[in-house]
Formats: sequence, structure tokens, C-alpha cells
Amino acid sequence: MRKLFDGCGGGFILAGRAVLKTPRLWLLPTSLEVARAEIADRAGFARLLGATVPDNWPPETLADALPLLLGWLEAAPDSLGWFGWHGLAIDNATGPVLAASGGFMGPPVAGVVEIGYSVLPQFQGRGYATEMVIALAAWAGSQPGVERLVAQTEWGNPASVRVLLKAGFVHAGPGTQPAGDRYELSVPPTRAG
Repeated sequence: MRKLFDGCGGGFILAGRAVLKTPRLWLLPTSLEVARAEIADRAGFARLLGATVPDNWPPETLADALPLLLGWLEAAPDSLGWFGWHGLAIDNATGPVLAASGGFMGPPVAGVVEIGYSVLPQFQGRGYATEMVIALAAWAGSQPGVERLVAQTEWGNPASVRVLLKAGFVHAGPGTQPAGDRYELSVPPTRAG
């Protein structure tokens, strides 16, 4: 498990934001400007991401959460990275394409951070969710005050359970919703710095 928190393949700066780089994804933290454009200006959203935005964006599980994410960012604009991230699939033939979204329910509370993720149907089953969760968990695990990551998923979503298990999470009991379970990942006490 130590390897998980040693980094996620590097990163770089794009449009003033640190980007996490995995073998097939660029993960961009959602800024206030990007969150506003995602809701109200599709062309501006694509331009700010520097990527193609598929017609079926956002994923069904994310659509209702966009106003909530915007509200969190408006209330805490300096908490970049603690809310949303956009996952751009990198394909040399077509350039970056928005494939996924992930993030956290906010900065750590009592050492705990909750992670969530969603992938467009045409990108599912290809390992993007696992790649994204591992990278986001590594990022969160390297931040001060984070001791444990938690995730919740419904019983009827075995693909999500597989993602969490591949990323090193372990089953931790029932979730807060009646039809779900909770998974946890402990952060090693000595993190790469």
C-alpha cells in the first residue's frame, strides 16, 4: 500500500492549476470558473479544460451534484482540489477528451476525507476509474491532516466495488444509505514529501 502514496506519475501546471498525470489521464482540479462554466457555458467549459466535452456530459450520477459543487467552491474558493477534479482521457489521435469526474466532499474532518467518482458510459470498463481513484487518493494522502479516505457505493454497483478494491480500499461495513457499503483506505503515517 505504501506504493499508492508515493505519487501518481507526476504532474504539471496547466492554466495555473496543478494537474495530476496518470498513464492515460490528466486530472485537473475544478476551479470556481470551471464549475460555473460547466453549468452555464458548455463552450467555455471545454475551452477552460482544453478538451473535447462529449455530448453526454455530465454522467448521470454527477448531474445533480454540479450546483452543490459550485456552492462549495463559492464558499471556499481557496480549497482547490478538495472538491471536484475532471479526468481528461489523453488520446494522441483526438487530443484530450473529458471522460470522468472525481473528488472529495471537502477538506479533511477529523483526519477523514470522503472520495467519489463517476465515468461516462463510453469510458467505463477500461480502467479509467481505478486510475483516477488511485491518483486522487495519492494526492489526498499527501495532504496534511489526512489519515483515512472513505468511499460509499451501492450494492447494485459491483464495478464501483471493484474500483475501490483495486485502489486498495477495504470493506468497512454498511454505508450511510440503506442499499450501500462503506470502504476505507488508511494513509500510511510516513508519506512521501
